[in-house]
Amino acid sequence: MAESTSAFVRAREYVKETIHELLYKVTWPSWEELQNSSMLVVVASIIFSLIIFVMDFIFGANPENNIFSGILYYIYSIFN
Repeated sequence: MAESTSAFVRAREYVKETIHELLYKVTWPSWEELQNSSMLVVVASIIFSLIIFVMDFIFGANPENNIFSGILYYIYSIFN
């Protein structure tokens, strides 16, 4: 019984220390910093997705595409 009590006391102490650290030791960003960081993530995600789209459009082997089949489609057709 003493072991389970000490485990309970240790768990309770851990939770208390965690709450104290989150409230008093962690530096939280301001609302403006949070908005700036979020906008940076959104813009970077859009840029990366556009880069991947362009790479897939140029190099992708997609014969169903009526505009451009992709460089790999023409390379694969050489070997067929």
